[in-house]
Amino acid sequence: MAKRAVSNPLALAVLACLWERPMYPYEMTTTMRERGKEDSIRLNFGSLYAVIKSLEKHGFIEVAQTEREGNRPERVVYAITASGRAEAEEWLRELVELPVKEYPAIETGLSLLPMLPPQTAAALLESRRDRLDAELADRRREQEEIVGLPELLVVESQYRIAVLDAERAFVADLAARIRDRTIGGYEWWEQLHALLGRGLSMEEIGDRIAAGDFGEEAAALFDS
Repeated sequence: MAKRAVSNPLALAVLACLWERPMYPYEMTTTMRERGKEDSIRLNFGSLYAVIKSLEKHGFIEVAQTEREGNRPERVVYAITASGRAEAEEWLRELVELPVKEYPAIETGLSLLPMLPPQTAAALLESRRDRLDAELADRRREQEEIVGLPELLVVESQYRIAVLDAERAFVADLAARIRDRTIGGYEWWEQLHALLGRGLSMEEIGDRIAAGDFGEEAAALFDS
């Protein structure tokens, strides 16, 4: 993916607002909140002005006018420039078309799962499954309550539900296979924590694995 002059996704949300019409910053935040964009874009409103200034610096937006009502502070109205429109379109095309490697927290946790005892891991995964069930119920309820909006305007919500559904299925299956001890590597995983419980260090356990006490499967996993 191309390196962007302004890479904060909030910048794209700002460009999208100004793509519709000129706005002042508070109007941008209100528009994003009303449309629920904080569910799909990390909206750090504290950094909004820094993002706006960066977009202005790079020529993607410009001051269209300033407004003042009574004794209130002056409001700056921003508009998107031609280069800003081009940047927003290119950025959006890239996001829609190109898969990128992301680092979700659950993937990090799964990559380090052997640090936990098997049945503890299963219990935590079951707890996650239940939390996902609750979130899915809430999101489906929200979908049912949306009235009058065309499907095009809620596809990000549909995508999120599909992702949660897939994660829920994976987590539930993984927890079940740990519970019934059918996951590959379960025996050495259980033995590892039994030895840790007896006070052996990981270094001592590593020596046992190197000596072949855990079998070829454990040796392969520790060597990987």
